[in-house]
Amino acid sequence: MPVRIGTRGSRLALAQTGTVIKKIRALGIDVEQIIISTQGDEITGVPLHEIGKQGVFVRALDDAILNNEIDCAVHSMKDIPAIRPSGLVTSAILPRDSPADFLACTGPVAAVTVIGTSSTRRRAQLLRHDPDLTIKDLRGNVDTRIRKLNEGQYNAIVLAEAGLSRLGIRIPGEMLPPEKFVPTPNQGTIAVVSRADPSLMELLSALDHPETRKDVAIERAVMEQVGAGCFTPMGIYCKEGHLIAEVLSLDGKRTERIEKKIGTLDEARAQGKTLRERAGDLIADAYHTLGISYDR
Repeated sequence: MPVRIGTRGSRLALAQTGTVIKKIRALGIDVEQIIISTQGDEITGVPLHEIGKQGVFVRALDDAILNNEIDCAVHSMKDIPAIRPSGLVTSAILPRDSPADFLACTGPVAAVTVIGTSSTRRRAQLLRHDPDLTIKDLRGNVDTRIRKLNEGQYNAIVLAEAGLSRLGIRIPGEMLPPEKFVPTPNQGTIAVVSRADPSLMELLSALDHPETRKDVAIERAVMEQVGAGCFTPMGIYCKEGHLIAEVLSLDGKRTERIEKKIGTLDEARAQGKTLRERAGDLIADAYHTLGISYDR
């Protein structure tokens, strides 16, 4: 029987799943692709923090695995929440593509005044860079966002550089350096989640990239200890053990930041706890401003 792979139906999700399917078929294994709609796909008119916590692009695929409708699912790893259902494992993490954000614009970068993004992290980092910018909400898949840019609703929009590359899209603009515009944890990484079935896990392990797995595990360990959720502007990026992690105020005026060489997950957790302690007020303020209860 073929391996049943679940995916969202967006063009980017299908491109990412296509990469995984190609790798599995290269092993001589047949594959069936199954498209599943998620809450994040169905509700596009409001910012993500108004839909619910992290995982709005993942839950339906998790349920499909647990209900034996599919064997595994392909995700942008940044969308996978810290707390996972019992019986699921991340069986493969592919080599990381660019972790950076990309500022796509219709004119000179220096002339940009209105930028579209619904990410609180991107908003805060852009305002830290230039407090005079106007940041407007922007939801939708990559094609929808670019269409709104070309319609003149914004001077520029922020997209993940990896997504543009996977879709083969070339658009004017510039890469935002990840050391300054610190990405969301695990950005640029494709993950394959499956049931905790030893034979399935062994098959998918052939796709795994140990170096990327180590870096993203460090990022996730920090994220789990900070515990700020998708409501708080937070960037966490690790490359070859060099960690940069920051929490910002929603207006970008205040930042708590850590830069550290990390060798183990215990060290990563310790840094996460330190950042949480230092940034507690910023996290609480973000929740309060967005009208969300927060328990320290």
